[in-house]
Amino acid sequence: MTANDPQIEYWNGAAGERWAAYQERLDRAMAGITAPALAFAEAKPGERVLDIGCGCGTTAILLSKAVGPGGNVTGVDISEPMLAVARARGTGLNFRKADAATQLFHPTHDLVFSRFGVMFFADPVAAFANIRKAVAPHGRLAFVCWGDVKENLWVTAPFAAARDLLPPQEPMEPFAPGPFAFADAGRVRDILARSGFRDIRIEKLDTVMNMGATAQDATTQTLNIGPLARAVSEVDEAARENIGAVVRNALAEFATPAGITPPASCWLVGATV
Repeated sequence: MTANDPQIEYWNGAAGERWAAYQERLDRAMAGITAPALAFAEAKPGERVLDIGCGCGTTAILLSKAVGPGGNVTGVDISEPMLAVARARGTGLNFRKADAATQLFHPTHDLVFSRFGVMFFADPVAAFANIRKAVAPHGRLAFVCWGDVKENLWVTAPFAAARDLLPPQEPMEPFAPGPFAFADAGRVRDILARSGFRDIRIEKLDTVMNMGATAQDATTQTLNIGPLARAVSEVDEAARENIGAVVRNALAEFATPAGITPPASCWLVGATV
């Protein structure tokens, strides 16, 4: 047993299978985050890159294009369903099932990168101290994580609309492992400093989530992946339909010519060893 076992179980069950099935939708939803995060990381030709929480392989594939044939990219994740998709998409890339909090690393990577893969550690200081072992001398860390939940209307608007229809929700500890565990930039800075990283820089990224062409597309996504999906996982079909109706109305407020695009707020985080 390890401290991260609950996360490993979750991402290898039905949740991991849903995220794998929604790979194309998620790539579209996060396009306004992925591009700035990769630009922030500045992967260069010939570099050796470790992609933590690589999921279905999108960022690893893009990183491999940036480093070119002279570099290499290794993607690690705890979710076998998502890794199966990554291996099918990223032929020739190295994808491994591994828990970055405890995996034995060697200081051979010029860049350690993550898109939303580092907020789930039970002991983040210990986890980042372990991740630091993967960074080569003069190498760097770069990741993107969610900012203040109140500024992420892609999650708060559907939750607010559905609140009265949801089963009682256990209050979440603000720093519990989960999507918004790193919402406090000061806490992120402290975790990295205590883990041995230096030259820490944190930049705010305000963008949008493109959740689909229509409010129905966005509702389907919201009820199948993400925080609200957990909350409705055990409701009956009638309740799910009622929740879907109010969520659809809430998300329709964010309709634009590009689709349903509610605001999203993130931190771009960089550090060196």
